[in-house]
Order: sequence, then structure tokens, then C-alpha cells
Amino acid sequence: MQHHLGVKWAELKIPDTDFDVIALHTAINARRIDRRMNWTAVVREVNRADERFDVHPISPSTISGLKNKRWGVEGDGVLQMLLWLDRTPESFVPGHPGAAHPDARLPKVPGKKILRFDVPAIYEKLDGARAARELTWAEAATEIGGLYNAEMLKNMRKQRRTGFPHVMRLSRWLHCPAAALTRMADW
Repeated sequence: MQHHLGVKWAELKIPDTDFDVIALHTAINARRIDRRMNWTAVVREVNRADERFDVHPISPSTISGLKNKRWGVEGDGVLQMLLWLDRTPESFVPGHPGAAHPDARLPKVPGKKILRFDVPAIYEKLDGARAARELTWAEAATEIGGLYNAEMLKNMRKQRRTGFPHVMRLSRWLHCPAAALTRMADW
């Protein structure tokens, strides 16, 4: 991984704090107000509506409703919001030293593609790290913390979606930027 002010990602001391969903809403709302946009216009841009025709778009209530959420926000939708803001996921984790690190930047998304979390790959990374540390799934879940338990982690093998702030706990435990857990996908 690249250096940021001479520091590799692996050397960062990442705090045990969660992604702040309400701060995400505040940032989106501030940009919306600054650009004199209504929520429908924001959603149109976040969804890249001029490029996307055959997908399930994020709704205005999903974005405006972030102000009432702390847990369980759909991950792929948040990625689109972060891209719109041109912000890293880590920039919404209070005190995260990698917020401006080059490795934390989300990749540019070409037309007709979407950025998603690669849940099967995340599972493989988790399983590999768990085995390397000689942990059971229950022990790994305890270390990861939050709402995770052993069954939830094992079930990621079959899942295609994940959410915020959960995925940031996985990123922290794997000691990698959230961007490293994403993939480009067709609509």
C-alpha cells in the first residue's frame, strides 16, 4: 500500500470508533444547501440517473432519513453517497488517521458501472485473517465487536450485501481501507 506522509496503512493506529452515519447526512445536507438543491436533485446526482437506467435507485427518503439512523444503512448506497461527496469512508470515522490517506480514496467509477462492496471477497479475507490468528469465528466476532456474532460472520459467505457502520468494523479488524473491500460491478 502507498505511503501517506511517510506512513503505510498497516502502520496507522486506527481508533475503535464507528462510522458516523449522522455526520454523513450532515455532509450531504450541507452540500445540498450550498448548491441550492432539493433532495430529489441530490438523489438524481447520487444515483447518476443520466447513466443508470436499469437499477433500483436510492430514494430521497433513504438519504434524507440518514439523520435518524445510527446502524444498518445499506453499504452500496452509502458508497454512492460517498462518491458524490468525494469523501472516503474513513473520513466519517471520528479520529481516523487514514481519512485523507491515498489508499482510502474510493476508485473513480466509469459510466455504466457501480461501486459495490465485494462481500464474498470480504468473507475470504475475514476467514483468512481469522485462521492466521488461530481464532474461532466466535473469537473473531468478539474482536470485531459491534453487532457481529459468529453466525453472522460465517453467513457472509453467502451474502452479497453489507451495511454501515458494520463494514467499517471489518475494515478496521482487517487493517485495510474500506476501498480495498469494494469492486466495480455492472448495473
